[in-house]
Amino acid sequence: MSTPSKLRVAFVHPDLGIGGAERLVVDAALGLQDLGHCVDIYTSHHDEKHCFDETRDGTLRVHHVVPPFPRPWKGKFHVLFAHARQLHLTKFLLRSRMDQHDVFFVDQLSTCIPLLRRLGGKRVVFYCHFPDKLLANGAFVEGSVQKRNTGILKRIYRYPMDWLEEVTTRILVYFFVSTSRAHEVRIGQADIILANSRFTARVTMAYFTSLKTPPKVVYPGINIQAYETSVDMMDPDIVQVTSPRPTLLSLNRFEMKKNAALAVEAFSRLRGRPTVPNDIRLVLAGGYDPRLEDNIRTLDNLVGLARTHNLTFKLIAPSKSSVSIPSFLDANLHAEPDVLFLLNFTTGQRSALLQAPSTVALLYTPANEHFGIGPVEGMLCGVPVLACDSGGPTESIVDSPSSERTGWLLTPDPGVWAGTLVDICQLSEVERAALRRRCKDRARAKFGMEAMAKALEESLREAIHMGSIHAPVKEIGFILAFVLGLMAAILCRV
Repeated sequence: MSTPSKLRVAFVHPDLGIGGAERLVVDAALGLQDLGHCVDIYTSHHDEKHCFDETRDGTLRVHHVVPPFPRPWKGKFHVLFAHARQLHLTKFLLRSRMDQHDVFFVDQLSTCIPLLRRLGGKRVVFYCHFPDKLLANGAFVEGSVQKRNTGILKRIYRYPMDWLEEVTTRILVYFFVSTSRAHEVRIGQADIILANSRFTARVTMAYFTSLKTPPKVVYPGINIQAYETSVDMMDPDIVQVTSPRPTLLSLNRFEMKKNAALAVEAFSRLRGRPTVPNDIRLVLAGGYDPRLEDNIRTLDNLVGLARTHNLTFKLIAPSKSSVSIPSFLDANLHAEPDVLFLLNFTTGQRSALLQAPSTVALLYTPANEHFGIGPVEGMLCGVPVLACDSGGPTESIVDSPSSERTGWLLTPDPGVWAGTLVDICQLSEVERAALRRRCKDRARAKFGMEAMAKALEESLREAIHMGSIHAPVKEIGFILAFVLGLMAAILCRV
């Protein structure tokens, strides 16, 4: 089957806020758009005061389909309602948008895949960030899951959710022979599965045992130009985050799994050492959503950790942010705090911090991170990166030999990190310039948006080239039964 030169691509993403997955979706859409394709993004949540600039300024077409379901119910059933919200979004697409798109790009939630394929007749490319069942069941360490102590009801609740994730993602292939030729039939699930790193692809194959084909790795790419564009240093939002003081920077959502506490602990051990500037500061910047208990608890814990180490701190947010800054009695008492918490940074604030000559290093603290766009952002701006020696950062950062180094891969131990930061602070200008050049060269060569867009374009064309989809009656019946069963479970919960 021939494919059109200009593709009509629909992205389906559950919550278009501020995070690594959202950054990937935005950059993937921008890259495909720059290649001349028609791109639309469909989402169940989009707050114009809590999103990336390109999704609100008209650069990308975003369709916010408001669902009748909450995100959680009394703080629980997040996953169940996430499936319900995506089914609502899928119903909207099936009713009114199928003829406007050639192919669908789906990520995070796979619930919609069999419906788009078998009821909508469209091919689907699924991008796997990381299996949700491994995120939900506890801290993941490659080879095992460090499980939380969960009750029997939670395990019963999670079982159908985990089964649903696998069955709607996998590719089942069988052959039957007609009088003329053999036909390949893909039943109900994604036509092509992509992964954001070799680490994610390896883990997905290990834990989704029904998958027969390894995911193809397409590294997230970033918009290089966006990071090199000069910022207005007189913008009040920029003024409040920039400083001539030596700065350690952490860019991550305020979630427990991101382990920003490691940055605070390492920073506290670093201060006061003879060769370290006395006025060094730490900036913790990331997405913060007051609707999420994890975000609230994480920020509370980080503030408590700063107090424990007698670090002064301040909390700020962009002027146009819809998020109210949490109130702490001893916060914002110092104009030049040791730790600056930046909630929901703007593109300009991010660029200003990464480009600032005073930024000494980027601290990327999550362990077993699926890919991690933060290290790539740092390298592109010539900032040396410290990251944990596991997961995706081991693929983006070069730690050795020292002549090729773009960062350091370290065990997540505050003492080890503090020791390495001392070494970074002692780098000569010649050493720092060479490191900066290597960082930029690697980020440009391997993680540019254009490379990602071309890889995605190839996969989207491959999916379309598979031809039309013909669903057997019994399969459509199974899909309808699956939808009705899921909806019944949701109604029972509410």
